[in-house]
Amino acid sequence: MKGKSSKESFTIMNELVLPNDTNTLNNLMGGRLLHWMDIAAAISAQKHCNRIVVTASVDNVSFQHPIKLGDVITIEAKVSRAFTTSVEVRLDVYAQNIPSGTKVKSNEAYYTFVALDQNGRTIPVPPMLPETDEEVELYEGALRRRQLRLILGGKMKPDDATELKALFFGVTK
Repeated sequence: MKGKSSKESFTIMNELVLPNDTNTLNNLMGGRLLHWMDIAAAISAQKHCNRIVVTASVDNVSFQHPIKLGDVITIEAKVSRAFTTSVEVRLDVYAQNIPSGTKVKSNEAYYTFVALDQNGRTIPVPPMLPETDEEVELYEGALRRRQLRLILGGKMKPDDATELKALFFGVTK
């Protein structure tokens, strides 16, 4: 299977924060942002896989800056690594207040998607071929993030997480 570059999956999605998207403090509701992020990440994953994908996991999403009513949200998504039947997608979220001209990074997250065939069974995905230093760094970190997700999801024993152990203890065994 032919590999793909991260730029082939790059997706930009914009949304305007309207009153129905906000809480009583006129800040964007977190659930609404997670919904938009899921859409952008799914588009990115589908571009990479050329398949229908389903969300398998969402990593920690922390708000670094409140997003206000009237802000324009820009979500950038790209595949950071492909595994056998899944891909990890990196998202960066920016909030822009157009009248003031300010733009701040609000969030970042990693979503994992699994590719499915017509019958709903998992199917192999193309490898991701990192090209830039940033892509190599995200690619290399993806295995540690994956192992942590698997441990937290009860699908891997901590003793089997060789990449995480190497990170914390310098053990490569």
